[in-house]
Amino acid sequence: MIPMNFLRGQSRPSAYLDTGYWSQKAIPEARREGTVELLWSGEATGYTRLPTPAELDASRSWSYLHYASNETVEGLQFQTEPPVHPSTARICDMSSDFLSRPFDANRYAMIYAHAQKNLGPAGVNICLVHDSLLERCSPELHAMLDYRNHIQMRSAYNTPPVFAIYVVMLVTRWLMNDVGGLAAMQHLNETKAKTIYAAIDNSGGFYRGRVARESRSLMNVAFNIHDARLETLCWQEAEQAGFYGLAGHRSVGGLRASLYNPVTVASCEALAEFLNDFRSRHG
Repeated sequence: MIPMNFLRGQSRPSAYLDTGYWSQKAIPEARREGTVELLWSGEATGYTRLPTPAELDASRSWSYLHYASNETVEGLQFQTEPPVHPSTARICDMSSDFLSRPFDANRYAMIYAHAQKNLGPAGVNICLVHDSLLERCSPELHAMLDYRNHIQMRSAYNTPPVFAIYVVMLVTRWLMNDVGGLAAMQHLNETKAKTIYAAIDNSGGFYRGRVARESRSLMNVAFNIHDARLETLCWQEAEQAGFYGLAGHRSVGGLRASLYNPVTVASCEALAEFLNDFRSRHG
């Protein structure tokens, strides 16, 4: 959540995209600080799709537009950046797909992400802030919330989690030297996701994808079984077969396969084989 007083002298409201569990949680927190307008909400459709560019009014100017690039709970992911007015700062929560694919950082005023998904153990937060945004920061920010203090102290304004940061360094070296960069990582992630989605799409309706195909996430494949009574049995049998965490988030239920960077193509092929076998036995 970015407080309204983050930017000096901004009387314009901020705009938020309500696309799922995590973006929805940011909105009431932002409203503690100022006026927030919902540019688009997927609540009416159960968060099963993302807005098209035509549905977003880029002719209007806000102090900033905030959105989450990947909704882990619902299995939604933006394929391109939402359009914004030239005077609107684009701010993105990339916590669950940061460094899973190439992106143009210059199209954002700020990107923030935490580790635990693709980067390393929990405890590390990464923030990319454009210099022009720092120049507009309010002088009334609390010291810990002022990114300028963290930059001045080279990210050691407080005692940093050094081991977790060290692991992040190892992960980024692995991405560069072993994987071959973000384009190669995207190719692997697309291969993994296609493998699981194929098991769903080719199941004759036994499995059903939760979201619209054009909004599908490469990181989180959320799906259901035509008979909800089989869903619990599926993730229980999956655990017995060595596949953990297949149960969907408590807020939406169903099933969910998370395919973050460390997950291998072979693991996805094995999971697809399990899903096909489960269908053949219970279909």
